[in-house]
Amino acid sequence: MSIIRRTLFFFLALALCAAPALRAADEAFDFEVLQYRAKNLAGQPYKAKTVKSPTWLQKFTYDQFREIRFDPTRAWWGREDLPFQLHFFHPGWIYNQAVQINELDGKKATRIEFTSKMFTYGASKPGRIPSDLGFAGFRIQNALNNERQMDELVAFLGASYFRALGKDQRYGLSARGLALNTINSGGEEFPVFEEFWIERPMPGAKTVTVFAMLNSESVTGAYKFAITPGSDTVMQVHAAVYCRKNPKMFGIAPLTSMFLHGENTGWAQNDYRPEVHDSDGLLVETGTSEWIWRPLTNPKAMRAVEFMEKSPHGFGLFQRDRQFEHYDDLEAFYHQRPSVWVEAIGNWGPGAIHLMELPTDTEVQDNIVAFWTPAQLPPAGEPIVFDYNLHWLSDADRRPPGGYVSSTRQASVMNHPELHRFVVEFDGTYLHAQGDDPEIEAVVTVGNGAKQENSTVVQKNRFTGTWRVIFELKPDPAGPPVELRCFLRKGSHVLTETWSYLWNH
Repeated sequence: MSIIRRTLFFFLALALCAAPALRAADEAFDFEVLQYRAKNLAGQPYKAKTVKSPTWLQKFTYDQFREIRFDPTRAWWGREDLPFQLHFFHPGWIYNQAVQINELDGKKATRIEFTSKMFTYGASKPGRIPSDLGFAGFRIQNALNNERQMDELVAFLGASYFRALGKDQRYGLSARGLALNTINSGGEEFPVFEEFWIERPMPGAKTVTVFAMLNSESVTGAYKFAITPGSDTVMQVHAAVYCRKNPKMFGIAPLTSMFLHGENTGWAQNDYRPEVHDSDGLLVETGTSEWIWRPLTNPKAMRAVEFMEKSPHGFGLFQRDRQFEHYDDLEAFYHQRPSVWVEAIGNWGPGAIHLMELPTDTEVQDNIVAFWTPAQLPPAGEPIVFDYNLHWLSDADRRPPGGYVSSTRQASVMNHPELHRFVVEFDGTYLHAQGDDPEIEAVVTVGNGAKQENSTVVQKNRFTGTWRVIFELKPDPAGPPVELRCFLRKGSHVLTETWSYLWNH
């Protein structure tokens, strides 16, 4: 099983251009043309592109690679007072496959040519750089946080990975174009965005549009990203994918993140920081409008869970905890990492939302993956068309309309080593304003592998305004991992989302 490498190195490169020559394309370009190309490409045997990076660049270390920086004075569109600019990434280190990048003006596509003059090389001591080396990827700049300064908005770098930011955010989790065979003993397949077309924005434009061609051994795909920056940066994604052969697992809207330790796992003894994670939970809105919160964890062995659904409204990996003191990190700024919500557009039909958690002992490696798989794919050669919006947000405005889980904690019970205690807290506008109310009760469901001991305790926390649920379990030592669920209700009214947890006792 491949462990998904983090593309956190989006922070590192500074780059783009304004002066080099463009090579004209012969035909008009739009999404229909791109989809037609993807269909034709799917009818041909897969041919991987040759790695162009010189060997000395491939052998660069992380520190050597970060010495190569884009010259911001060469930002594409930088001298034209447009609302968006482009910077490019230089190939090297683990980013050795060059991608073709084109500017799209109307329906005319012209290639942006590589030149080493776009970059400064610092102390990296480069060898001979081929004139046709190409770019590893690109990023888009926008006055996201300050109208007088350009900041990073989105970056595409490596395979089909990309990241975006909303206002006052720091890079965290990543998205991908597609996830293939992620939970499969035969190994994961990583499709690649081989070519991009970036639409030249009009003066005053609020949205920038990116087209991309996806290719791999199993699939080809035409993608369109319409990106609108803001406190909630929204990426409207439209895709048409063709399979050369249907993969065993076809993952739509994949998100990858990192969870090292948090409040539900206990404080790591060798780390001064109470919590270290890009995301702390999976949020799901089912087709029946039930909201489910699944706290993330760092398991001892890989584990995967699926939520079977009929056309979900959405799902996402969230960083709900925004209190700096819960992370105490002045370098990584985990409290400012974005949450990402996948808003399903149209009827996605039956399928499943998958969550995979891998063990990790480092924060520089993604170990969390979430995506949607349709229950059935059409025959190979027929298009798989899907639409969704990606919301890169900070404030939890995608919380359920009622109460939500604000924390999860667990511990052994003093003087009763056979018991285990869970403490789950719920918050929300109604709950926060509500005083002690004996009619508010917790509904706790315990799956096979354990039984509940003693009564469930429900308390109003007068110091924080939250509602605390405490229950104790006695596990069956020979039993399986235990599925747990909990929510608050008052009479027949459900007051909160459902807390869902897998306990490996």
